[in-house]
Amino acid sequence: MSADAGRRRGSGLPLPLQVALRYLRSTRQDAFVSFLSTAAACCIALGVAALIVALAALSGFQGALRGEILGRTPEIEIELGPQADVDALVAGIEGLTVPGVAGPLSVQRLLIGRGWLMARGGARPVRLVAFDGELPALFPGVGSGVAGRAQGLYLGSALAGQWRLAAGDLVEVASARPTLTPLGPQPRVRRLPVAGIYESGRTETEDRVALPWAAGESLIGRGGLQLLVSSGELDRVDAVVAALDPLLPAGASVRTWRDLNRALLFALRLEKSLMFLGVFLIVVVAVLALVSGLMLILASKRREVGMLRAMGATPGAIRGVFLWLAALLAGAGSLAGLALGTGTAWALGRWKVLRLPDQVYFLDHVPFEIRPLDLAAVLGASLGLTLACAIWAAGRAARLRPVEALRR
Repeated sequence: MSADAGRRRGSGLPLPLQVALRYLRSTRQDAFVSFLSTAAACCIALGVAALIVALAALSGFQGALRGEILGRTPEIEIELGPQADVDALVAGIEGLTVPGVAGPLSVQRLLIGRGWLMARGGARPVRLVAFDGELPALFPGVGSGVAGRAQGLYLGSALAGQWRLAAGDLVEVASARPTLTPLGPQPRVRRLPVAGIYESGRTETEDRVALPWAAGESLIGRGGLQLLVSSGELDRVDAVVAALDPLLPAGASVRTWRDLNRALLFALRLEKSLMFLGVFLIVVVAVLALVSGLMLILASKRREVGMLRAMGATPGAIRGVFLWLAALLAGAGSLAGLALGTGTAWALGRWKVLRLPDQVYFLDHVPFEIRPLDLAAVLGASLGLTLACAIWAAGRAARLRPVEALRR
């Protein structure tokens, strides 16, 4: 069929698209078929909307949890030996320039060791963290600008609540590093006041006890020396580690926030993937219903398809008719679902409709975060699956022989 014959006079639309638009118009004879096709498009819209809302909720939770994790986890953690030249290393790191990272790197020294906390007749093993300068971000909720000049301990809220400790109470800290006395090796013990209480949050962090550098050095020595490096660019952490590598002495160990939370991050990615697959089944069922609608349209328009073939329409043109039908229905359903899902997720997040008990969770509402990559994945999967299934239905129509179609 020529290009002129393939277009209606006065219309710039291709013949397959013109025929597809005509088939979409409902008549009294094929009203039920049109209803089924429209219902399938509506189901695609609902499936796409549900998938967008579910992914936005998971993305919001992941973003909030990521912020919670990074508030209690260093961006880059460097473990050094006791003989390391810390002053020279800190000066080198602070003067380092990393491509893609704005501003200098910040460094904080820590001493890490094990010990015992004794108060009110009880004792508990704790992880001692001696800090130099301001209190690290690993201990949130105390207040900004807390410096090591406050010669006291900082306990987790769970531990302080268990022993009913408050700021100003005296506790004893014993270190596993012994000291030699005339009576033999004895544990090092310091009696220090409670300077503050931080929000311990997760179970694995509630045994941390922060204390000033001088007290920590006398208790645990310099065997657990660490440097916390922060760049402010989480996504550039690998580039920062690569730039730090030439400065580090032999035997130094480097771990990033991804390494420290690898299991949790993997669980979050797995949860999102499984949620995508589970909710996407709604779209799969809707696409199958759409293909069934295309087959019903083919059955009801069988004689018309045969007449088009007899008048010179190529199999490719007939295939294009049904591909256009699928594209119009699936495109309309996907775009409607995109608008509905995006609007619903935005409204739920904007007005914090879904509330959570803040005594149980670290959030008081369900956060929603709409990510462009999630939207692209949903639309691509929906339209791609529709196209793959529609190719089969369109192939059935293209293989229809004119004689057989007109005979019936």
